[in-house]
Amino acid sequence: MRTSSFSSFLLKKDSSLPMLSDFAKILEMVNTSSFYSDCKLCPNMCQVNRYEAKGRCRTGSLPVVAWSGLHKGEEPPISGENGSGMIFFSGCPLHCAFCQNIQISGGDSSLLGLEVSEDELSDMMIALEEMGAHSLNLVTGTHFIPSIVNAIEKSRKKGMGLKVVWNSSGYESVEALSLIDEYIDLYLLDCKSLDRDVSARFAGLGKYADNIIPVMDFIKQRKPRTDLDNLSGTVLRHLLFPGEIKSTRSVLEYFSKHYKDNFVLSMMVQFVPPRENPGFEKVSEEEYDEIISYFDEFGIEDGFIQELGDDIPWIPDFRRDNPFPLSFATPSPYFLSLKKERL
Repeated sequence: MRTSSFSSFLLKKDSSLPMLSDFAKILEMVNTSSFYSDCKLCPNMCQVNRYEAKGRCRTGSLPVVAWSGLHKGEEPPISGENGSGMIFFSGCPLHCAFCQNIQISGGDSSLLGLEVSEDELSDMMIALEEMGAHSLNLVTGTHFIPSIVNAIEKSRKKGMGLKVVWNSSGYESVEALSLIDEYIDLYLLDCKSLDRDVSARFAGLGKYADNIIPVMDFIKQRKPRTDLDNLSGTVLRHLLFPGEIKSTRSVLEYFSKHYKDNFVLSMMVQFVPPRENPGFEKVSEEEYDEIISYFDEFGIEDGFIQELGDDIPWIPDFRRDNPFPLSFATPSPYFLSLKKERL
């Protein structure tokens, strides 16, 4: 979960590429009780009854939304002119050590956000379209997939036509993704690391490295081509962790061998700890140039790379009505009305 500015290093455009899927459309409402009563929605497989308790995600059976509104800090095709219509869900199956969204991920002692019904979540989606959102951007929704499917279905029956972006850490269950895949137009997926030690240190769980490849393979099968003009396919994000350029090299090499003809790469370099910096140095120009050289070495020609060293404060404060820089975000009036009613 993160917000950033990007510049294109090269972006091919091919509107003829199809978006394929073998799953039949899910026509009926998902029975959420069958999923939340013995929860296996993420790779942690807690098997918790979320009507009575909470698993690693720190949430119960109702969706929890931390913020909703327009945001212009995503990759340009996703943000468009007006901004992407964001719904930030609270809770997370991972709890990365340096999560920028620690106020809402559950990695902190508190978990900010509003519990909402499926109808309210559906209305939230429609409200974003009415604001002029370029896309519907669902951030860290893994642990609420059944409810999100129902909300999308309800909003579409009411006429909502936004393309759906699944903004995810990549720590997913293929079985759970199969429930929502048919509703997703574009995956905005992290690949944090393929190294267990690096994953344990920065992503909270070493087994992240074991899980991400099957997830990417599943998505490649379901969305084998990416067409950003039509917001279909996959944008794969990778963030350079401090002192771990070898890990980044291995990710880019694996990407070039297995996904560069299917996904678009988005390379991120601005690692910002949410609290005190534990001594991490900023990415140097030499490191930045080395990453650029990997693109040439591995023949990666399509994608985005984050600019080095802007001064925008990217750590959001979800206690505020607008957690982000004013020039980048506009809160949803509908979300603020719910917040005013309940807080």
